[in-house]
Amino acid sequence: MSELSHVNQAGEAAMVDVSGKAITTRIAVAEGYVRMRTETLALIQEGGHAKGDGLAVARIAGIQGAKRCPELIPLCHTLLLSKVQVDFDIQLDNKSIRIEALCKLDGKTGVEIEAHNAGAVDPLTPGPYNPPPAATQQEGTCS
Repeated sequence: MSELSHVNQAGEAAMVDVSGKAITTRIAVAEGYVRMRTETLALIQEGGHAKGDGLAVARIAGIQGAKRCPELIPLCHTLLLSKVQVDFDIQLDNKSIRIEALCKLDGKTGVEIEAHNAGAVDPLTPGPYNPPPAATQQEGTCS
């Protein structure tokens, strides 16, 4: 058997068989930051943009990102998520928004990819609702 979990004995890509695993509660949290101009952050914080609340739309996009992983990530299992939560913390001092995405389920496989995907999709969303940032940077960890 191959040492790589998503490669079969012939060296071909393969979905991992989780049928023999026990059902357990699994939780993953991903954190990321999106940096932008101070003026843009202030506008987002005040909720004063004519197109509406960009963070509300970003939250929905993040939740949808977690739910759509099998359509976007090859070999990703379809999961019955019991919770997806996306939270934002506007940090004016370092010109960024901290994004935290939490995914939870009772199942046979983890939810790390779903949490990462939720955290990766939502920073793309505020753009249409707010002036474009001078530069966007995303960095994160999962625990």
